[in-house]
Amino acid sequence: MDIKKFKELPVIGILRGVAADIIEPLTETIVSSGLKTVEITMNTPGAAELIKRLKSASGTHLTIGAGTVLTTGDLEKAVDAGATFIVMPTLVRDVVERCVKNRIPVFPGALTPQEIYNAWHAGATMVKVFPAKCFGPSYFKEIKGPFGDVELLACGGVTPENIKSFFSCGASGVTFGGSVFKKEALVSRDFAAIEKAIKAFIAGLNRR
Repeated sequence: MDIKKFKELPVIGILRGVAADIIEPLTETIVSSGLKTVEITMNTPGAAELIKRLKSASGTHLTIGAGTVLTTGDLEKAVDAGATFIVMPTLVRDVVERCVKNRIPVFPGALTPQEIYNAWHAGATMVKVFPAKCFGPSYFKEIKGPFGDVELLACGGVTPENIKSFFSCGASGVTFGGSVFKKEALVSRDFAAIEKAIKAFIAGLNRR
C-alpha cells in the first residue's frame, strides 16, 4: 500500500463473509464505483484464497489488504496471499511489530485515549478508532487535542451523511462494511445497489 496514494481517496471497503463465487463480478462493481482500497477479513472462510482472487480480478485497480488479523499466523497467510496492508480490531503487538519491521502499513484498533496512544506508539500507520459510532465525529476532535500527530481511521458508524464531519473533526481516513456490502445484496447479486452505495460514500468524501 502506498499511503500517499491512499490519502487521495482515504476510504477502505471491508468485505466480510463474502462468497467465492461472486468475487469477480463484485470486483468489477467495486472498481467501476471508484473505490480504490478494500480489505477482506481473515475470519471470512477461505480468506487467503479470496484475497488472491480479488487481486487477480482487479489487476492494478485496487489496493487489497487483510482485516481482523489477530495472530502472526493470519498475518503470514494474508501477506502470502498478496495483502499489502493489515487491519485489526485491537492492538496485537507481535503482528504490529512484524508489520513495522517489514514496512507493511498496519491499522490496529483502539478506542480509549490510552489505547490510541499505545497503538500509535507501537508503530501504527493509522489507529483504527473502533467502534467510532459509540462517540461519533466529536470524539475525534477531542482526541486530536492532545494527540495532534496521531492519524485516525474511523471504523463503524460512518455514513455518507456524516463522513464530512469525521474528516473535519480530525479523521485521516474512514471505512465502511456491512452498511454497503449488505448480506442481502451480496446473496441476491444486487451489484447495482452496492455500486450506488459506494458512490454515495465517495460523493460524501468529495464534499469535504
